[in-house]
Amino acid sequence: MSPLAREVLANLPEIGADGSYTLITNGTRVRQNQEWLAQTRLGKVKVSLHYFSDASLLDIAGVRTGIAPILDGIEAARETFERVELNCLLLRQNQHEVRAILDHALARGLPVQFIELVPTDFNDYDADNAVPAEQIVQHLRTLTADEHVEVPGVGQGRRVFRVDGVGIDVIERGLGRHHVGQCGTCPVRANCVEGFWALRADHAAGVQPCLLRGDLRLDVKDALSDPDQRAEAVARHVTAFTEGTL
Repeated sequence: MSPLAREVLANLPEIGADGSYTLITNGTRVRQNQEWLAQTRLGKVKVSLHYFSDASLLDIAGVRTGIAPILDGIEAARETFERVELNCLLLRQNQHEVRAILDHALARGLPVQFIELVPTDFNDYDADNAVPAEQIVQHLRTLTADEHVEVPGVGQGRRVFRVDGVGIDVIERGLGRHHVGQCGTCPVRANCVEGFWALRADHAAGVQPCLLRGDLRLDVKDALSDPDQRAEAVARHVTAFTEGTL
């Protein structure tokens, strides 16, 4: 929706064969921007599909446009990009639609991730709407015996299924969080909701590996004009973070 979106996405720099860009979207604007999106360096589109009816869309997101533009946006993404995925937050308001969302994904060969709501200071107001992943896990076990748990690295543990060749992830709070380096001795680890899986860049030219640790923020203002210097500084900071030496 931002007027800056096209300028940013159309000018993504080349990052080589080992890198890729993912657009995470609610899907409503994909169709109308499909033509120029196809010309970008985006490698994957991930659509958040937390609803499957006009009623649940209104209940969860407060939006009256209806579910049709979102489902059409998913189709537009499939027409445009080789890799399209879905994710669904498990909530009281959509628990009656979770199987329909799964069926929609499987019918189109789309990987989908079901996520238990992890409480944070930002969503305390919604905590009562969280539902466990038990029902979707039990249902997936009726569809496939291909199941394993992934916990290596950092972030939230996940249960991984393959149904007719399609990957289905279920992120469960009960599987625990897994950390390395700086996270191991972090004084606010008890409040952590995700581990280290992304860098956040802010409008003041700061790069932060953890939303809870402003003291670990790296200021890159002095390196903005030199991409090589900036990349080196960020890489050095991330390495120190993962090795626990910051």
